[in-house]
Amino acid sequence: MSTAPHEDTYRNPVLAADWSDPDVLRVGDDFYLTASSFGRVPGLPLLHSRDLVHWTLTGHALERLEPAEAFAAPRHDCGVWAPSLRHHAGRFWIFWGDPDHGILQISAPAVDGPWTAPHLLKEGKGLIDPCPLWDEETGEAYLVHAYARSRAGIKNRITGHRMSPDGTALLDEGRVLIDADRIPGWFTLEGPKLYRHAGRFWIFAPAGGVETGWQGAFRADTFDGPYAARVVLEQGRTDVNGPHQGGWVRTAAGEDWFLHFQQRGPYGRVVHLQPMRWDEDGWPVLGDDGTPVAEHRRPALPPGPPAAPATDDDFPGGRFGPQWQWTANPRPGWTGSHAADGLRLSCVRAADPAGGPDLRRLPHVLTQRLPLRPARVEVELRLAGTAPGARAGLAVLGDASTWIGLERGPDGQVRAVHRFAETTAGSERDAAAPRPAPDGHARLRIDITDGARCRLLVDTGDGFRPSGQVFAATPWRWVGALLGLFAAAPDGQGPAGTALFTRFRITPAD
Repeated sequence: MSTAPHEDTYRNPVLAADWSDPDVLRVGDDFYLTASSFGRVPGLPLLHSRDLVHWTLTGHALERLEPAEAFAAPRHDCGVWAPSLRHHAGRFWIFWGDPDHGILQISAPAVDGPWTAPHLLKEGKGLIDPCPLWDEETGEAYLVHAYARSRAGIKNRITGHRMSPDGTALLDEGRVLIDADRIPGWFTLEGPKLYRHAGRFWIFAPAGGVETGWQGAFRADTFDGPYAARVVLEQGRTDVNGPHQGGWVRTAAGEDWFLHFQQRGPYGRVVHLQPMRWDEDGWPVLGDDGTPVAEHRRPALPPGPPAAPATDDDFPGGRFGPQWQWTANPRPGWTGSHAADGLRLSCVRAADPAGGPDLRRLPHVLTQRLPLRPARVEVELRLAGTAPGARAGLAVLGDASTWIGLERGPDGQVRAVHRFAETTAGSERDAAAPRPAPDGHARLRIDITDGARCRLLVDTGDGFRPSGQVFAATPWRWVGALLGLFAAAPDGQGPAGTALFTRFRITPAD
């Protein structure tokens, strides 16, 4: 959660983990936020706040990724990109781009659902970052989107469409509203958010790249343009690189605020809150005269109690909290319910190449976000996997991965093991010598320090002992590193048993 030295201020980031490509919405006195979830399931997280500073994760809007067969295996950087969250005609709406399939949308009468099945609004490769607008004065509806060059072959432009008021169809072929190749010095324009304000059409969109760019604003008297451009937020002398895409929200009292992300390497994309005002020429001014604020007075809203998205879990009745996501569409039998606390994962059988399976390719890994600030991660594990090679553990997943846990050997004995896989490797190697775990039980720990450097430790009954070398967590291309729980076994016949995880905790480092 955010920290601040004074009760009337807040400190950025307000979401200190990977909540990529945030969009924000106010309905009454409540604020809602969603973010990219890429290839993880469930998708489209839903966060709630009353003060724009403290946020809680309430659930997800997307139960499974579609088309289902495309997400039967992990596709970490694909899936749900840059959603937009809106409220219109008494319904909540989310539009997002899948770079391999097109623009999709869902809607619901309430933020907790039930959400409709995904509707493919525009088919095509490289169509990303869609945002709708319903003009309450005219009754017309619009949609804008950007392009991913990796699939579409083009980028740096924003296309606009007329849309049917029910959000189910586009009414024209679309036209390029902004071609940033024609704006000197601008490149990689993306992430548009479309608004109406003071009689004009506005598009807020970042450019210049995720790690080094700036936030732009464009305005026009008509939807078709022409659009004038201005840089409204850039790094300046601050340490907030980017700053990248986000959304504008206005409080009931008329204050304007902007939430955006900052790329932080293995931690992913953390979320900042910027004050926003309008200058004498009618342009938005974000942050401290166009540069990000590290600390600022709180929004003029009733302050909420300290809160942040949940991380800890006792897994009551075998159920896991909304902070957890699978690395692909889940299948029956991966978990088991029971009367007590604890997560019972089946040791799912999977192909077992020489050196052991690569966790980055397993669909049955349950993950949550890596915390930005130094922390201690702990969980208890009891391995009831009966098949030789059955294993379970606590992992750090990214372009490189590591895990520590328990494995049943060919002789039937259970050992504590620590393995890792390098960025380009397709299998794992031992990071430390195995050690006996005679009762099949262990406590597992990861100490995360600055720079996402991870020290793995295991306790098999004689206290925690460090294992192997320190592991530097790495992100995928668009996704920050993840913490994971898993259970697996080599290919074979018959049941392979289970693993029971209890008392998962993430606590600030001492």
